[in-house]
Amino acid sequence: MIRTPLRPLAKILRARERGENPDDIEAEARRQRHEAVQDKARRRAEGRLALMASCFVLAFGVVGVRMGTLASSEPIEPQSEVMSAQIVSQRADITDRQGRVLATNLLTHSLYAHPHQMIDPVGAANALARIFPDLDAAELTKDFTGSRKFMWIKRKMSPEQMQAVHDIGEPGLLFGPREMRVYPNGHIASHILGGSGFGNEGVNSAEVLGVAGVEKAFDGWLRDPANDGAPLQLSIDLSVQSAMEQVLASGMEVMSAKGATGILMEIQSGEILAMASLPDFDPNDRPRPLLKGDPSDSPLFNRAVQGQYELGSTFKIFPVAQALDLQIINPNSGINTTTPMRIGKYRISDFSNYGPQLSATDVIVKSSNVGTVRIAQMIGVDRQKDFLQKLGFFDPLPIEMVEAPTGKPLVPTRWPAVTAATVSFGHGLAASPLHLAAAYATVANGGVKVTPTLIHGRTRPQGERILSERAAHRAVDMLRQVVTRGTARQAEVEGYEVAGKTGTADKPRPSGGYYDNKVVSTFASVFPASAPKYVMIVTLDEPSVTGPGGESRTAGATAAPVAAAIIRRLAPLVGLEPVTDENLPVIAPRFAPRVESQPADELKLSANQ
Repeated sequence: MIRTPLRPLAKILRARERGENPDDIEAEARRQRHEAVQDKARRRAEGRLALMASCFVLAFGVVGVRMGTLASSEPIEPQSEVMSAQIVSQRADITDRQGRVLATNLLTHSLYAHPHQMIDPVGAANALARIFPDLDAAELTKDFTGSRKFMWIKRKMSPEQMQAVHDIGEPGLLFGPREMRVYPNGHIASHILGGSGFGNEGVNSAEVLGVAGVEKAFDGWLRDPANDGAPLQLSIDLSVQSAMEQVLASGMEVMSAKGATGILMEIQSGEILAMASLPDFDPNDRPRPLLKGDPSDSPLFNRAVQGQYELGSTFKIFPVAQALDLQIINPNSGINTTTPMRIGKYRISDFSNYGPQLSATDVIVKSSNVGTVRIAQMIGVDRQKDFLQKLGFFDPLPIEMVEAPTGKPLVPTRWPAVTAATVSFGHGLAASPLHLAAAYATVANGGVKVTPTLIHGRTRPQGERILSERAAHRAVDMLRQVVTRGTARQAEVEGYEVAGKTGTADKPRPSGGYYDNKVVSTFASVFPASAPKYVMIVTLDEPSVTGPGGESRTAGATAAPVAAAIIRRLAPLVGLEPVTDENLPVIAPRFAPRVESQPADELKLSANQ
């Protein structure tokens, strides 16, 4: 910018010519220059004030519009949003089908230390070791007198322990609030619930994460704030579950078994009312998993879901039911039971010589291996495999537990004639007791497939029809006769019309072959037979009982009486009325039963030397 000079030469010369003072010209120029500067500053200030006024008007206008909008809208609870990462410590309760609490949260405190702030670290270490017996005073002293600035001492503790630590009076010992997961019923339903642990944690809060069972399977749902704290309602009944575990534990002790499994399931819905695996554990103090050895030796092992067992003669009802459905046989059809039966180099025998022929019904009642194989041969390998696959014996069950995929059945990769024969009576294919429960429920449900679930009241599509209703009903009739006059007579419970099948299978050795004196005994049942409502599976691992006839390991002498005791205890709890002469339903007999005595079933399969 070119500035106007204060003493222009032309004006100075003219002023001198007129005799005027040239300084007046400079003064006038200065005055004009100052006025121009002031005008420019004023215009700039006025612009700034106008801009600020516009901003204030706009801001207050937005606030006013927002206030008007809120005033005219429905009132809602404000939701806070935090952009930074935070620890979500809330977790919904888990309840049984009656709403009784199985898992909940409890406010507790953690204990941590700032060793550099301690006055008497040695005394504090000794005092903590007295309060918490699992802590070592020497190790604590080493940590407190070292260079550490922070250390965790206890992730959770009881109010009494907290008070005792407070009484130490050590300023370097500090408490942090947090929630912990509590299982008020202790061992009950421990394998179903699974357990929990801490994830991300700070001194003021900690994540509670599921580590197994439904706690792990529904971890995201249980932690989701969008559920507004609604509990997860399971299908199990706390009273039924507790009673099953008590009776099953007693039966396991009486039968000197290594382990035991019990399952009670509704046939129509597939909802599991009770599912026990023994030995069990306390989810409040979950033990560490085994790092070597047999996984089933750990109390964490869920035998009902993860166990893969050859389930023996409980499988015999499947080929018979399929043959009935295909109309290859009827309940009175004569089946060749001449023993021994040879398939290649293998010989298949029965426990006793039942003669040259039995009816199809008596093949099940007497538990004839040979008769079952004859029926399976009528069906054919391809149809046998297809039927077992439809029943669910080739895939893991979609039960709501993280352990479900580990319970995938062990299915033979090849299916020659001898495999088809052994699978027909429950050997060569290993599945979980829960697979067996689902398959028996399908037969008892009139042939419509049943899928087990641990969630109460969930609407699910109807399953596929696997068997005709007529064939399914006839199969249940056969199972009823197994209890009234066959291998499972010790499973009879007066008034509850128990129908079922025993199964005794030798345990395989890890190195190959089978043990001579170790078995898995199973009793699979439905009741009441006239209108099936429940499926009950009882499996004992390595049972042995001594009776009048000596030592026995068969399912008829071990699993069947334990199942009877459980049914006797549980049936009233589920509101099942016993059948008496007054309320006995009238059912037309489909065939005339043959009443004969029957010893316990047993596999006889050996190579033909």
